[in-house]
Amino acid sequence: MIKIADISSKPPKGAKKGDYKKKFEKLTERIGELQYKLRAQEKYSLLVIFQGMDSSGKDGTTRKVFAEVPPYGIGVKGFGKPTDEEFAHDFLWRVHKVTPAKGMIQVFNRSHYEDILIQRVHKWIDEKRVDARIKAINAFEELLEADNNTIVLKFFLHLSFDHQETKLQDRIDTPEKNWKHNDGDWEERKHWDEYMRCYDEVFNRCNSIPWNIIPADEQWYRNFLVAEKVVEALEALPLEFPLLKKK
Repeated sequence: MIKIADISSKPPKGAKKGDYKKKFEKLTERIGELQYKLRAQEKYSLLVIFQGMDSSGKDGTTRKVFAEVPPYGIGVKGFGKPTDEEFAHDFLWRVHKVTPAKGMIQVFNRSHYEDILIQRVHKWIDEKRVDARIKAINAFEELLEADNNTIVLKFFLHLSFDHQETKLQDRIDTPEKNWKHNDGDWEERKHWDEYMRCYDEVFNRCNSIPWNIIPADEQWYRNFLVAEKVVEALEALPLEFPLLKKK
């Protein structure tokens, strides 16, 4: 049973930033090498899902972890409020069409989980619909892995309540970060406890593909853990360069 309140959002005691940054650099280089093989072979794909509260570092993690992947090998999709066209379809319609093609890495900055998080927190859908969507999400993710050789990695960037306040305030106090400020982030913060309750259910009911809970109070540790998981997932695949067929 996963309970986010029992998991630290900080690095372990004694962890040194310098040591982890050196390891991180090697990991990002390795991700670039493995993606090159992934694209050449065009047999597998990787879907990376980032969930987390506002300012938990979804953008920054994406930028840093995949810095060595060329633009033609990766796609990034952010999920905000559905458009009128998207509302007219089932909730997975807008998601399924941007899953990765074989040979590609696709990053979701937020994802289909918003449809059982923010909508649930604000009581825009009832519990019966939540249950139906959870079943649909589990089936959807299992389909991607079983039918399309898509490896699904799910990350929750675990930011503490106090550290979120610091980061949100920094967006106000630092001129070059003003563009990130959104009054709505402060409003959503008022629902923190309810979000954590809903996340706990997500971790435990949408777990046929397990979640990675990533301590996110320190960027250098957060980035290292995500990069490490990505390398592990790619190295577990039988990636190889395709050879010319002999005539």
